[in-house]
Amino acid sequence: MRKLVLLGSGTTVLALAGLLLFRVSSGGGRGPAQSTATAPVNPAAIEDTADLAGPRQPIFFRHDIHAGQYQIQCQYCHYTAAVSSEPGIPSVETCMGCHLAISGSDSGGRSEIRKLRKYSSDKKPMEWVRIHAVARHVHFPHSRHIKAMGPTACMTCHGDVKRMPQVYKVNNITNMGFCITCHLQRGVTRDCTVCHY
Repeated sequence: MRKLVLLGSGTTVLALAGLLLFRVSSGGGRGPAQSTATAPVNPAAIEDTADLAGPRQPIFFRHDIHAGQYQIQCQYCHYTAAVSSEPGIPSVETCMGCHLAISGSDSGGRSEIRKLRKYSSDKKPMEWVRIHAVARHVHFPHSRHIKAMGPTACMTCHGDVKRMPQVYKVNNITNMGFCITCHLQRGVTRDCTVCHY
């Protein structure tokens, strides 16, 4: 590992630091912790995403593996969610931060990582298909919700993503009733100007 860090680029150093941070946060430095709620996933079990709920994406990104099996927190990839209104879609560079060192353990995983590396070498952004969006006249500050509800806030609107091979819409977040119900349950303001300004 020392040789890799000394000879590697800044991106490699960043990848290794991210992996170290992930290992420490998820398992006390012993490597990725296995969730007791989520059994290890066989990445090769799903070969075609057409039968899964949700739209096909340019890369079959397995949330059930990344967030479920390896317990990577949402904000590791969607790092702007805790500090801005938008959660941000991870860039190719964010993905490559780990996948410079991780190549996948099966033919299915490796083929998707090859696609990722092709985007990276071509210096092209991935054009993800957006799944979740609130109405255009609504201001939804992700950072405020994460601060109030903690790291599991994401599940409230997006569902249990760590169990989804392919992300799909679980709740109708474009319906104001969904938001009002959540605010009522938590005893927080329902003043119109909080979301509509």
